Amino acid sequence: MNQMMKQAQQMQEQMVQAQQEAAAEVVEASAGGGMVTVKATGGGEIVGITIDPKAIDPDDPEMLADLVTAAVNEALRSANALMESKVQGMLPGGLGGLGLPGF
Repeated sequence: MNQMMKQAQQMQEQMVQAQQEAAAEVVEASAGGGMVTVKATGGGEIVGITIDPKAIDPDDPEMLADLVTAAVNEALRSANALMESKVQGMLPGGLGGLGLPGF
């Protein structure tokens, strides 16, 4: 029983380490052929948005909103995939495909 508790604690520490590593990494996604670029951490925090001035059309603000939305969503998907791969890399064989929410 003691051995199982130690293993569970060790696995929890490894998962925390994996989450911290992923949160320290930055992923980047773009939309509109690179007209809008979003950077996010592996923890899902948006850390930067770059908008090409050519993407700003006063007559079509919806287009810019769509580009920003698409780039943010893609950056968050990439951040989630990064977090998932880091955490799954720490799990013992066979546990990586559990489909845990947020991982």
